[in-house]
Amino acid sequence: MIIDEALALATRRLAEAGVDSARLDARLLLASVAGLSASTVLLDPGQTLSADAEAAFDRLIDRRCKREPVSRILGKREFWSLDFAVSLATLDPRPDSETVVEAALAQFAAMPPRQMLDLGCGSGCLLLAVLSERPDWTGLGIDIAEDAVAISRANARTLGLDARTRFVTGDWDEGLSGSFDLILSNPPYIASLEILDLAPEVVRFEPRWALDGGTDGLDAYRALAPAIARRLAPGGRAVLELGRGQADAVAGIMGAAGLAEIGRRRDLRGVERCLVLGMAPAPA
Repeated sequence: MIIDEALALATRRLAEAGVDSARLDARLLLASVAGLSASTVLLDPGQTLSADAEAAFDRLIDRRCKREPVSRILGKREFWSLDFAVSLATLDPRPDSETVVEAALAQFAAMPPRQMLDLGCGSGCLLLAVLSERPDWTGLGIDIAEDAVAISRANARTLGLDARTRFVTGDWDEGLSGSFDLILSNPPYIASLEILDLAPEVVRFEPRWALDGGTDGLDAYRALAPAIARRLAPGGRAVLELGRGQADAVAGIMGAAGLAEIGRRRDLRGVERCLVLGMAPAPA
């Protein structure tokens, strides 16, 4: 079977299974089994697939029809133009979270050495994306899941950033000492009762603890507020990812802990996706 025929059949199967990005997903999966680039699959659709590649492709399409995300099937996801390994212990890095990286990089126009902290690091995508742009900075990532920490370490090695990073298992800043110039976090922020309404790719394949923000979706921010206040260095900044419509509530929680809102940044869809914080000035 030639590539074009295989793609047409796979696209139809995926569309019937409710996959919105059926053609793109089919192309990515076919490229992986055929050992080709996605652009080659697109530009040279007349190539013939081997019997082994055709069988392997069919197995991957079966998995995608069950709504397993492409990133889980391939074991990696592109974020900030970098490839990150993912697992069932990590969130799938999403374009929305690149807004946090943009906001973090914008906080310090000059590039003196800075120490970063990523609370709830998951795959390490936020911390490592920032470090990839700032060669003099160092970073510490913390996650409650040991398997996530292992993935972060592996990603740091793959990206050549392991000499400037450290990843540990922990519950927010418990057991930490010292302060940090930049603190990042993409905490759980989905209200508990809303999780089952999310796409099957999320409900079935994302770690629940990395999604569930409690009854109102704000529990993690309540825990983060005093942790950030303890760890933020003078003149430092914290950048937090937000769920839709949460900016005002999170700003209020942070303000009660002595943190001041510096700014907000919207994602490509216009959603207020992250909050930038600093320490509030001492009363006169």
